[in-house]
Amino acid sequence: MHSLGKRADCQRSREFESPPLRHRAQTRSYVSFALADLVDAYGDALQSCEVQFRNYGGRARFCGPVRTLRTREDNALIRETLGAPGGGAVLVVDGDGSLRTALVGDVIAGLARSSGWSGIIVFGGIRDVVALGTLDLGIKALGSNPRKSSKTGVGERDVPVSFGGATFRPGAWLYSDEDGIVVAERELELR
Repeated sequence: MHSLGKRADCQRSREFESPPLRHRAQTRSYVSFALADLVDAYGDALQSCEVQFRNYGGRARFCGPVRTLRTREDNALIRETLGAPGGGAVLVVDGDGSLRTALVGDVIAGLARSSGWSGIIVFGGIRDVVALGTLDLGIKALGSNPRKSSKTGVGERDVPVSFGGATFRPGAWLYSDEDGIVVAERELELR
């Protein structure tokens, strides 16, 4: 169990390495956490996503404030969003559960990593699985498909999205580890 008063800053799950200088202001103590402990401590104050996502990124544990997109088989808004500074946020993409095309691949995930995002949750498909596993970024998705998506820019940004019995609202906090994903209304204090 963790001590009171520490924030669940979870930029990395491995041994701490100094982040690039441009991201130092976004990183604090890199405290590790376990979702089971958070759920035991906070109970019904947390929403637990029931979708059984697969881990694809090189970082299994990650958290941050939620940003959202809703799009289907089109990744132009995803690329635009992840190319902008992320400030340690987690992008939650409601791809309508479609596995017909990939919404995120190695190029877009690389943009997210270099722009300071903590992670990406894709309720849909991804591609470039081997390359994604080498990135120090949390990435969860339903599955993979090598087919690229369209690039028309269709979709909605920063709107509440729901799947798996959880609602992801911009500004809420997402915590993810090997056990799954939980959502809190605010950043949690570890207990």
